[in-house]
Amino acid sequence: MDDELIPGLPEEVARECLLRVGFDQLPAARSTSRRWKAEVESPFYHRLRRARGMARPLLALAQAEPPLAAAGPANKYAGLSTSYRLVLHDPVAGGWAALPPLPDGGGLPLFCQLAAVAACGGERRRLVVVGGWDPETWAPTDAVHVYDFLSGSWRRGAAMPGPRRSFFACAAAGRWVFVAGGHDEEKNALRSAVAYDAEADAWVPLPDMAAERDEARGVCVGGRFVAVGGYPTEAQGRFAGSAEAFDPAAWAWGPVQERVLDEGTCPRTCCAAPAPAAGATMYMLRDGHLAARDATNNGGAAWRAVASLPEDGRAVTALAAIGDGRVVAIGAGSHGGEQAVYLLTTEESGDKNGAAAAAQSWARAAAPPEFAGYVQAACCVEV
Repeated sequence: MDDELIPGLPEEVARECLLRVGFDQLPAARSTSRRWKAEVESPFYHRLRRARGMARPLLALAQAEPPLAAAGPANKYAGLSTSYRLVLHDPVAGGWAALPPLPDGGGLPLFCQLAAVAACGGERRRLVVVGGWDPETWAPTDAVHVYDFLSGSWRRGAAMPGPRRSFFACAAAGRWVFVAGGHDEEKNALRSAVAYDAEADAWVPLPDMAAERDEARGVCVGGRFVAVGGYPTEAQGRFAGSAEAFDPAAWAWGPVQERVLDEGTCPRTCCAAPAPAAGATMYMLRDGHLAARDATNNGGAAWRAVASLPEDGRAVTALAAIGDGRVVAIGAGSHGGEQAVYLLTTEESGDKNGAAAAAQSWARAAAPPEFAGYVQAACCVEV
């Protein structure tokens, strides 16, 4: 009986029960017994969880702490939070959960970058927090923190090497977290790049990019790390429309891709759905619309309007693609307004002639008050 997953139930029935454990209850399930720990840590469990549709695309958000209560002597500080924390949001089911604070007790770095990596042969997901500014001194930090969704705990990762950079491009591909560009403490734009191996807890250098790229946006497209936009030191704030893609298989940057964005366009809202396939779509916000382009076309593809943003959600603070044509926007009707979550879905329907047609619509869900803070960074992770 000690070897039974759930005493009295057949093995396959007990396993089906465990597959339905929510993402926020996995650490509790893991600590229930040695048998449950072995089960939820096995690659087979996670493969089966995905095959059954139990693994969900979640958004990891660097979000402002909720303001202090409106009553009492602290009332004058309400709404003035500059402290951030990490939260998880299930945009399909609507669930929210706060992650434990970082172990050093110093608070989440401002302007940090988030990346979700696949560990243990691709079956175990971890969240990596890279860089940012110390929330007390506003000095750039090289700190790295790694969260394990199964243990529900943090560990300190190896510090990011090189100059302490700010506003760099960052994205994950497989077990690697790629970092490129940004600027150093003297405000010099950088072309250097490094990669963090989350399995080995080690950094390795990458070849330099062809161009300096401060405030570039990092996305993962078809297994490649793409640094989009940015600007050189002498062109402060004048964004280039080009991009560069790093291929981990060749361990080299490809040629510069021109005209990925319009010249002068900030790439902050660029995102791509996590997908291992060669084909991928990149999204961004353009003139009040969600726009998309073929991310595998080296500069030749045009952006096309996909859907108009809702009027009460055009001040977008975070945009993320979660796969299957679904895109999540977090925003408000105006800057500083109440945050809400908008999920774009595509449904197949028939027109009056019986032909198939795709209907796209935004579903709005107000964020609970304790999860309505401003979002500085976001990434998609499947748990």
